[in-house]
Amino acid sequence: MRLLTAIPVYNEEENLEPVLAEILRHAPGDVLVVDDGSTDRTPELLSRFPTVRVIRHERNRGYGAGLRSAFEATVSGGYDGLVTLDCDGQHEPAMIPEVAGPLDRADLVSGSRYLKVFDPSQAPPEQRRKINVEVTRWLNECLGFGLTDAFCGFKAYRAEILPKFEISDEGYAMPLQVWVQAASHGMTVVEVPVPLIYLDEKRAFGGALDDAEYRLNHYRSVFQDALRRSRIEVAGGCRG
Repeated sequence: MRLLTAIPVYNEEENLEPVLAEILRHAPGDVLVVDDGSTDRTPELLSRFPTVRVIRHERNRGYGAGLRSAFEATVSGGYDGLVTLDCDGQHEPAMIPEVAGPLDRADLVSGSRYLKVFDPSQAPPEQRRKINVEVTRWLNECLGFGLTDAFCGFKAYRAEILPKFEISDEGYAMPLQVWVQAASHGMTVVEVPVPLIYLDEKRAFGGALDDAEYRLNHYRSVFQDALRRSRIEVAGGCRG
């Protein structure tokens, strides 16, 4: 299986070099960085990795926009699959083969930080965990999934499913559109355990999304809109 491994980045000068070096050690195929309009030294540092393909957005568009560019690059490049992970040090590149492995039997593989405890000393910020639990409940009750982690960015996709996604949310709510559309197309989903790592609890979502209540309400709005657009018959007990 010919794989592309992609990371969306925005102003990641502190983490980029060590994370990208590790990805290059463990990625079984080509590596892509989607630079979402960085204004720090990220573009300069990327020039030190000549084997890495770079797509640059001229302005900062958002996390979802970065992943959408990765989807498009996977399809246009004729790859069989895509692995995505973040550049903030919260995902271990050594796990790339384990996340990609189930693509032989699943359309979408999603990392879960709550299937297995790797390090008992690690704990997510309380508000983030509460929101994740609530959104995961929506996905399970409304879509019939049995997920444990709604927002892990460590994922793998079969390339053939990527053109089916219609991603309009360019921000952090984009995964909700992915989950709803995965359900509407009957895609097979597998979760695999990945370590829970929180290195910097002060990292921000940006603007009003830094407020937990606002963020949850925004996620609910995007989720409900995705449900309406999908026109799928939601599972009983849906309270999203």
